[in-house]
Amino acid sequence: MKRALAFAPLIVLVLLVAVSAFLLTRGGERATVTDGLVGRPAPAYSLERLGGGEPVTSAALEGRAYLINLFASYCTPCLAEHPLLMELKSQGVRIVGVAHRDEPADAVQFLARLGDPFSEVGLDPDGRFALELGAAGMPETFVVAADGTIRAVHRGALTPEIVAEKIVPALGGVGN
Repeated sequence: MKRALAFAPLIVLVLLVAVSAFLLTRGGERATVTDGLVGRPAPAYSLERLGGGEPVTSAALEGRAYLINLFASYCTPCLAEHPLLMELKSQGVRIVGVAHRDEPADAVQFLARLGDPFSEVGLDPDGRFALELGAAGMPETFVVAADGTIRAVHRGALTPEIVAEKIVPALGGVGN
């Protein structure tokens, strides 16, 4: 009996690994936490503006479709997607940047070095706004429709394919 009990932790571990492997390798579409926000109103916000001045607010953008992009100067995937954000801006897409848990001076340097694709940048020093959006990491991009609902969410760095297949259609075209 004692011998069987000695193997119990090993048996539990093997079962845990088997169940985990099954769940990770099964096919099919997986929903993410943020997928549940699609079709719901975007949270109202008033964020301190990077560099000072009037706050960045959702009220100022009522009636316009736009993107919210969570980024940080220390985020490598944010660096990778930056040229696509610059391209979207050049096509007339309004993008609200949210410096997530970043030092304002570092965010300023990041944007000065790479270019600023954002129409305005709000600060989210403690990550509360990101939590309201249902964000789990960075970068994350949210498409907000003119009626204030979230039309699409992308977790991770944007790619040309994601922009063409998911972001632009959710905006209703570029520059709306």
